[in-house]
Amino acid sequence: MKKLPIGIANFERMIRNGYVYVDKTRWIYKMVSEGMFYFLSRPRRFGKTLLVSTLAHLFSGHRELFEGLWIAEAEWDWTAHPILKLDMSELEHQNADILRQALLQKLQGIGQQEGIALPPNLLRNAFSELIIGLARKYNQSVVVLIDEYDQPLISHLGKGEQELEIAKQNREVLRDFFGVLKGGNVNDVLEFVFLTGISKFSQVSIFSELNNLNDLTMHPQYGEILGYTQEEVERYFPEYIQRMAQTTNQTPQNVLNGLREWYNGYRFTRQEIQVYNPFSILKALDRQEFSVYWFETATPAFLVNLIKERNYPVVDLECLQIPESFFTTYDLERLQLEPLLFQTGYLTIQKYDGLLYELGYPNSEVKKSFTEFLYNELVPISDSSVKLQYNLLPKYLQKRDLKNFVQTVNSILSSIPYVHIQGQDEHYYHTVFYLMLTAGGISVHTEVLTSRGRMDMAVETGDTVYVIELKCNQSAAEALTQIKQRGYADRYRGS
Repeated sequence: MKKLPIGIANFERMIRNGYVYVDKTRWIYKMVSEGMFYFLSRPRRFGKTLLVSTLAHLFSGHRELFEGLWIAEAEWDWTAHPILKLDMSELEHQNADILRQALLQKLQGIGQQEGIALPPNLLRNAFSELIIGLARKYNQSVVVLIDEYDQPLISHLGKGEQELEIAKQNREVLRDFFGVLKGGNVNDVLEFVFLTGISKFSQVSIFSELNNLNDLTMHPQYGEILGYTQEEVERYFPEYIQRMAQTTNQTPQNVLNGLREWYNGYRFTRQEIQVYNPFSILKALDRQEFSVYWFETATPAFLVNLIKERNYPVVDLECLQIPESFFTTYDLERLQLEPLLFQTGYLTIQKYDGLLYELGYPNSEVKKSFTEFLYNELVPISDSSVKLQYNLLPKYLQKRDLKNFVQTVNSILSSIPYVHIQGQDEHYYHTVFYLMLTAGGISVHTEVLTSRGRMDMAVETGDTVYVIELKCNQSAAEALTQIKQRGYADRYRGS
């Protein structure tokens, strides 16, 4: 049984050391054979670095590593090309001068290894002369691979105006740097260019000089180039699924259902193609339990800071409708939370009707962990024993123990300091109540549309649906009357 490639992003190591490699070379072949300049953004831990490594070995002509893979049977030219690979996450970027110097030192280090003399102080010249020098030395066109291109930008977001200004200055360095790839002398000796990162900044803001870049981020034919499809999970990991079934005393189908609910659901294009987060499902198969894995590797503090700053209605994250223009206007001067949440993997495409995209949480792992994080950040209760009582709510609802359910909700609400609730309206309590439930893992649907209006919440537990209408400074009787008069519960009767 091959090993699970948890944290393995080196293609050669994966192949030679007996790790499972989910074959993506069909999509790589399509990309390389149809164009030359490409960009792709995906959330962290989605396999971007492995893709860069695979491209490096493919263009290096390491045919033996690809035996048994799809591309081995294709008409691929195994000519070796010089590879210039840069990982921006390895560079210092505390300000623009430091970033510029770090890039220059990186290029000069590569130049020394290759015996190519570079100018000591001019970054653009050093980049162009290194590419041209590699082409001359090897008498072959050059492949440029840039990983984590946006690290010098996103590392400074959500930390105040001073850090945002640093991000803007770093952006100018990157814009100037990437512009080298469009220059005539450089362009003439390039074979292939690929850039990847988490965020997708607008073409004008950072790639203005590289206007021939083909963006695959939401390309309908590349929705499965990263991440695992359902078919791939079942084909590449049957032994691990069987082992998990035996360990947890479930059927393999029940294990697959659990994996799908917890880790599947990412959709990046108009096409209805969903993929798993590779890191999470590999960890689940290794640990043999459903839990939160991806979220634990990094906390979305800067996203929560933006939510706080803008008083964003977090209840709406269940179901957001946005136009396509939101995905193309993302920039440092106008950070929009919706595309940022999409690019970072906390929201994904649920539907597309030809005009609007509907975004929502991709799966149980993200929904539970993100709402739990939001609850802890947005509900200011210092007594942790009270704050953690939300974990009791699912049990009470499943047992239909509404007395203890209401008492627990009241206990949490009454523990919020008065200074935080003074003057708050129904929206605030709606948010707190929603976060209590979802952080506890309860299935909550908000603003549910009916033929006679919208109900505030529908809560599902097992075979029971609770219809909830929230009122502030109004009586419970008024809320119950509204539920009955508008027939909010009718859609669930007999279902």
